[in-house]
Amino acid sequence: MPPLETPTELPTSAVPTAIPIPDAVIRLWDLRFAYGAAPVLEGVNLEVGAGEFLGIVGPNAGGKSTLLKLILGLLAPQAGRIRVLGNPPAAASRLIGYVPQYPSFPRDFPITVEQAVLLARIGSRGRQHAGASGLRNPLPGWLAALRPGGYGRADRAAAHQALEEVEAADLAQRRIGSLSGGQLQRVLLARALAGEPRILILDEPTANIDQRLEGDIFDLLRRLNARLTILVVSHDIGFISSYVGRVACVNRTLICHRTDAIDGQIIRDLYGESVRMVAHRH
Repeated sequence: MPPLETPTELPTSAVPTAIPIPDAVIRLWDLRFAYGAAPVLEGVNLEVGAGEFLGIVGPNAGGKSTLLKLILGLLAPQAGRIRVLGNPPAAASRLIGYVPQYPSFPRDFPITVEQAVLLARIGSRGRQHAGASGLRNPLPGWLAALRPGGYGRADRAAAHQALEEVEAADLAQRRIGSLSGGQLQRVLLARALAGEPRILILDEPTANIDQRLEGDIFDLLRRLNARLTILVVSHDIGFISSYVGRVACVNRTLICHRTDAIDGQIIRDLYGESVRMVAHRH
């Protein structure tokens, strides 16, 4: 992996929203994106430091999920520039673990927890495709991986370690469809970790679980933050303020705040007069 790029000078318009971070692993310069004629993000500047735990908040349709897709390389901006670990997003994608808001496979798909976590290992450099004949497996991608012996020892070890880390190793042979919401969220997190990422991105990871389990998930993320840079989207700004160092407020534009600087006026400006901030203490 090439070294991180030296950040170029930001345009004048970026100064209010940009915080220069010398060891940034994610850099966005004057980003703009629109779906057709409808602008979604404009003039977005952001730098995320190595080892940071960043919260991303904002109203529905404010551009949060679009921002994640741009960082992941799933979308390309109409203007501006993105660098992840010094590279364009697509070149760094294998070093990003992603936990979507909703599972990317049907809950009734006949797959075990272990098999779901192993999907993160497809395409990993350590996988052996040769069979007993010594010939390269002619079946590409996920189909080759799902064949008996399609994963190597290192892949299974990584999947097992990820399940252990999220305290879900006992679920390995369960069918995905039999899991509760909290169990499924841990498995999706294990799948992201099995790819051995340097950056972890989560889109509302606790949207469909109760408050007690929400605390468990964020306690786990705080432990993972000891070795990973983490970005997490959430609607509960009061709750995540107990965990994250900064909050990126996204509503077409983006402004970052330290958690101790967030007050009622910032919430009203972001969400409107009807929203009330509730503090959570741990």
